[in-house]
Amino acid sequence: MNIHTSDAARPDAANPGTAKPDSAKPPISIGIDVGGTFTDFVVVEGDSAPRYFKTASTPQAPSDAVMKGLGDIAESHGLSAAELMSRIRLFIHGTTVATNTLLERKGARVGLITTEGFRDLLALREGLKEDRYNLRMTPVEPLVPRPLRQTLAERIRSDGAVEAPVDEEALDGILDELALAGVESVAVCLVFSYLNPAHERLVGERIRQRHPELYLSLSSEILPQIKEYDRLSTTAVNAYVGPVYARYLERMKEEASGLGLASDILTMTSNGGVTPLDVAARQAVQAILSGPAGGVSGAVAYGRLIGEGDLIGFDMGGTSTDISVIEAGDPQVSGEHYEGGWKIAVPMIDLHTLGAGGGSIARVDDGGTLHVGPQSAGAEPGPACYGRGGDQPTVTDANLVLGYLDPGNFLGGRNLLFPDLSERAVRESVAEPLGLSTVDAARGILDVVTTAMAEGIRLLTVRRGGDPRQFSLLAFGGAAGLHVSQVARKTGIGKVYLPSAAPVLSAYGMLASDLRYDFAQSFTASLDVVDLDEIRRLMDRMAGKGIDRLRNQGLADGDIATRFTADMRYLDQIYEVNVTVPDLAMDDDAIRRAWASLFHERYQTLYSYHQLDQEIRLVTLRATVTGKLPTVELPARERNARERNDRTGEARKGTRRVYTGTWTEAAVYAADDLAPGSVIEGPAIVESDFTTVLVEAGDRLEVDPYGGMVLAVSPAAGEASDALDALDAPEASATPDAPDTSPEAPDAPDSPVSTEASATPDAPDTDPARSDPVTHSVVAHRLESIAREMADVMIRTSMSQILNSSRDFSTAILDATGQLVAQGEGIPVHISALPPSVEAVREYFGDDINEGDLFILNDPYFGGSHLPDITAIYPVFRDGVLRFFAVNRAHHSDIGGGTHGGYNPSASELYHEGLRIPPVRLYEAGRPREDLLHMLAVNVRHAENFTGDLHAQIGSVQIAARRLQALLDDYGADGLMASVEAILDSAERRIRQLIGGWKDGVYYGETLLDDDGFDAESIPIRAKVTVRDDHMTIDLSESSPQVTGFINSAYANTRSLAHVAIMYMAPSDVPKNEGSMRPVKVIAPRGLIVNPNPPAPVCMSTNHCGEEIVEAVFKALAPVAPDAVNAGFSRRLRFAITGRNPRTGNRFIWHFFFGRGGGGASRGYDGWSC
Repeated sequence: MNIHTSDAARPDAANPGTAKPDSAKPPISIGIDVGGTFTDFVVVEGDSAPRYFKTASTPQAPSDAVMKGLGDIAESHGLSAAELMSRIRLFIHGTTVATNTLLERKGARVGLITTEGFRDLLALREGLKEDRYNLRMTPVEPLVPRPLRQTLAERIRSDGAVEAPVDEEALDGILDELALAGVESVAVCLVFSYLNPAHERLVGERIRQRHPELYLSLSSEILPQIKEYDRLSTTAVNAYVGPVYARYLERMKEEASGLGLASDILTMTSNGGVTPLDVAARQAVQAILSGPAGGVSGAVAYGRLIGEGDLIGFDMGGTSTDISVIEAGDPQVSGEHYEGGWKIAVPMIDLHTLGAGGGSIARVDDGGTLHVGPQSAGAEPGPACYGRGGDQPTVTDANLVLGYLDPGNFLGGRNLLFPDLSERAVRESVAEPLGLSTVDAARGILDVVTTAMAEGIRLLTVRRGGDPRQFSLLAFGGAAGLHVSQVARKTGIGKVYLPSAAPVLSAYGMLASDLRYDFAQSFTASLDVVDLDEIRRLMDRMAGKGIDRLRNQGLADGDIATRFTADMRYLDQIYEVNVTVPDLAMDDDAIRRAWASLFHERYQTLYSYHQLDQEIRLVTLRATVTGKLPTVELPARERNARERNDRTGEARKGTRRVYTGTWTEAAVYAADDLAPGSVIEGPAIVESDFTTVLVEAGDRLEVDPYGGMVLAVSPAAGEASDALDALDAPEASATPDAPDTSPEAPDAPDSPVSTEASATPDAPDTDPARSDPVTHSVVAHRLESIAREMADVMIRTSMSQILNSSRDFSTAILDATGQLVAQGEGIPVHISALPPSVEAVREYFGDDINEGDLFILNDPYFGGSHLPDITAIYPVFRDGVLRFFAVNRAHHSDIGGGTHGGYNPSASELYHEGLRIPPVRLYEAGRPREDLLHMLAVNVRHAENFTGDLHAQIGSVQIAARRLQALLDDYGADGLMASVEAILDSAERRIRQLIGGWKDGVYYGETLLDDDGFDAESIPIRAKVTVRDDHMTIDLSESSPQVTGFINSAYANTRSLAHVAIMYMAPSDVPKNEGSMRPVKVIAPRGLIVNPNPPAPVCMSTNHCGEEIVEAVFKALAPVAPDAVNAGFSRRLRFAITGRNPRTGNRFIWHFFFGRGGGGASRGYDGWSC
């Protein structure tokens, strides 16, 4: 593991990482991408055109494939291995070793040393489940088992001062215990070490003294920045993969040196740069995206070559698709990456990975909805057409059915395909269940998968404040060429580039990368008062580290560049915005003004609003130092016009029948025989040994001077290229005066109407061409994507901990009648509590709902759940007709009332619990009603947080409205609404099938609440559940009368929790929408604890008696559905802390929400520990 970089090994000081080759022979540069299936090589000899090589990877010993490939390269050049090695001036490689080590859980045995009280943070993670409806989801096993997680008596305060020194005697005992336990790696993460690393350094020095054989990871070196879990998780990953990765690097270095390699080996890192092996071995976590980062660097290099700075990287392989964004020639970098369930917060290329590739499996669920991925056929057995026993249809099978692939020339003929197997798989698994022809089913598979990719592109670009139409697509990966034109069309992108190096773009990108070092130092302060001299010192220190490293590696100052940025946010937010640091040579006032302006501008771009009156906080300072390496570029291959024409004709191999809605003849060309300047009009197919490109009718392909292909994509009628114009459309129109009637709480029904009715009033006429199961599947995916984007905006812009960390909110889309259509991230308690809120607005305002209006409410007797939950409701119109509501319900940290945080155990009336808001119009014709906003703000304890959270809700629903307008443009109002109804019907069928599998009968369940805080004790919640055929009734009529305390549940909350119980029992992929609620009738007469008379207090009801309703239903159904229910589980724990910061005087309310403690077991599943 003694990896180091020796300056003596570099006779060519002007070219770091290189050796001086034989001056009589041109030097050789080699880029190597060690993938899971193949190891790719790009070899450049002098100024010659690159040559590409592939060899099968050797996962058990990855360096073996590298050595074999080098031998093949030497042979192809007529050289011995020693001669090849002596001529190499640049040797750069990337690998999946670190990634596979983490994903396959084959890392080191790790010990963890952390501050007392933080032992279990690694197991708790961020406290959120990936699927909140899955009660049987197995949590990710911690990388460090609990017996190996040791705590140390020491403490650094939040200002960096030492509260308690390290107990060195205890430390020695911990180290001996870990060594005795057989650990080979130690992660050290002490609280606030990013501010003062002295204690971590002491621990590190002691480990090196007593146990120098251990691999050491200090969080203050791996990630010296704020956020304890981010730092811990990243450091633990480094410790887990580090020993394996370091051994791999050491072996490769020894083998290459043994063959005569004189130059240093550089390795690709996740940030898009390269680094020497000694640094890579210590910072193994930086290699998690080593291979994919090379592909993005290759896209950047190709874009530079062709003069395109704004690109979206589209890397589609057999299992997944990676999407990246390049703006103005710079790949976007993020510190929010998850791999194998663990957060990695070092700067990494911002990749959005979709479980959709050539091997993705298509299936039709019980409700008749088509899905593609994330399950994959893999390499074995592979797609059905491989003939290796696979019988499930994949994307590759769909392409073969449609005629896009040549069964005898797949991958240059190395892999024969069997069309009859593809046709049978698509017919039996997709066509017959959907009532489609086999070819239309295959087209549907491609439509669904390309929609998922298009939505991924939208999400990644919009999250950064961009518009996909401003970019070109750059496609690579073996499966990209067949799908990229449809993805471009669906996102409104007009141009696609397919580089000649596309099959090996990651290896090519490594040769186009620079040495790069990223430094970060958290430094939290208000921009108004921050010590700018200290900022200058910190920036100089970070930059100096990088510059010194590069100088020591032989770089001249003219080849070194430095860039400064800062992570910033509004006060009390937890997600930052990265902003360029202004010129620090300016005077202090000018710096503050410029910095604030840059932040507000960037925030506005990302989230469509900014808040001039909010305090801006600096959080983390960043410096990136790069050193330029020798450039390797593709040489132009321009040819004369006659040769272009001759070669285009020669390249034509014939025609093939393809299906694009009808069968047609498409010309087929050999990619390698096309000369620069060749032009091909679609429909056509261009084939090479590595990939196939589909040129659809109306599209045009031209070969560029470097041998790559440029695809001009024609917009299709009704496609997203036109629809996205709605993003900039005005949303407001004149609004009549609001009615002057005063609100009164409507009576809740004694026996509420059943939710089984499925008719939609005034359903529009539908376009039969749009009313098909594939369209419904595509629309469902896009609606869910919109709801998820709403949630993403909410997380990133809200101010209160209960929203941005605990995520106590829900986002949803409802149709004009108030039916829940799609739900984004949200807590289950809101699943069917949102429709009553929309119904309350419709009932009160009637026809006086207009474009640009926005409504809010929180009153539990007007469709709300409890007062802290404010619901924002935004109507969406098309041609003057109301079509949708975008809805966001969010728990605010304070709503006034007798106690901070809203939970008032002494409340005996709703008025004691806070401000009561019936349906009110907060925005009128697109303009905020400032008087109402002011009234709301003065009635809460923390007006700034409240206002910021409300703005986050408003931004969330307005973004949804713009996306819905685009969807309406794509499908037309009638076609879209037909798909909406089909989506609801599909969910309804799945729940009816679930209930239909249970034995008819009447079943009873009871749970007890201990007390209500006043005089009621042993309060029963009783569920009488009647199952009949494919529907059921949950009757709560025998539950306790309403009580004095705050555990009463308004009917909307009760109805929702009864439905939650059924959704917990259903397969997790059943959509949570109105359709899934239709077969379930909920009865809760007025005057009971489950439907109290106003003004009974209700604030605690989302927990108690809400959880008891779920448990009572579980108990009732346990005899008939024992596999679907859990034993009893803990209740939620909430507490709120309020006070003033003694240093700033600012008021705060921290509202902590722990979603679950322990949970009961179910058949085949253990419960989970508290």
